[in-house]
Amino acid sequence: MHPQLTADAVTARAAPGSAEQDIAFSFVRELAAELSGGKVELPGFPHIVMRVQRVLSDPAADMSRIVRVIGGEPVLATQLMRMANSAALNPGATPVTDLRSAVARVGLDMVRSATIAFAVRQLRGAPALRGLESQLGDLWKRSVQVASLSFVIARRLTRVMADTALLCGLLQGVGRLYILTRASNHRSLFRDAAAYAAIERAWHLSIAAALLENWSMADEIVQAVQESENYERDSRGPAMLADVLLAGTLLADLDDPQNLRSKLEAARPLQRLQLDAAACETLLEESALEISALREALG
Repeated sequence: MHPQLTADAVTARAAPGSAEQDIAFSFVRELAAELSGGKVELPGFPHIVMRVQRVLSDPAADMSRIVRVIGGEPVLATQLMRMANSAALNPGATPVTDLRSAVARVGLDMVRSATIAFAVRQLRGAPALRGLESQLGDLWKRSVQVASLSFVIARRLTRVMADTALLCGLLQGVGRLYILTRASNHRSLFRDAAAYAAIERAWHLSIAAALLENWSMADEIVQAVQESENYERDSRGPAMLADVLLAGTLLADLDDPQNLRSKLEAARPLQRLQLDAAACETLLEESALEISALREALG
């Protein structure tokens, strides 16, 4: 569960000064109030996300019901068909021509991933977010990179389900997306990039956890997202989903390859994956085509 963060807790962290600082402070107070108030909703996110998640979480739902819910949103159905026939998920190049076959081919976690991809694409065209297309595009590009890396790390190095790892990768940035959509009502926040980045770093994982709990995502996925930047976590035992996501996040955010060795040494959970600098370079080289195909499939 995410920590219950209150507005009082924020007042202990920061003091308003300049007009820009006052705006940032007020914005953080809003974030704290929303989190402590209970359920968090992502502004502008299509309701189909919740409908799909509900039907996939219902043990009584059969394939016909799942297909019916997805088919109720033609753009989502088209996205799923495109993914099912992509080079990443259809290496044998055997096409599927109906939605039921597409769902059967990709699996339920890929259905969730396709739904997230569809929802973000809808957000990028929302009138309320006009002018933020570049930021939204960068966020989605990063999410797809984290997801693709997590997929290949899970498949090549662990027994973790690769499809679940890909879904986790897409969801790891959902808190950043929430902050961006909320900040669209406070455009002056974007004048100070460093201050905005600090807000994002401090809050995005708690917000992501709240959103995923509200969407009834599996506890394993919520925990993995919460722990995806925790380099100090216990490194004993077999590799887990959280380890895979941490590795995918680290590699996706790596801005300077020369820093790779020091970052890997600092990330204790990655010991379970036996990922050193040489192993990472080999993984990235051998998986380049697969990662590219996944990025194309997710759009």
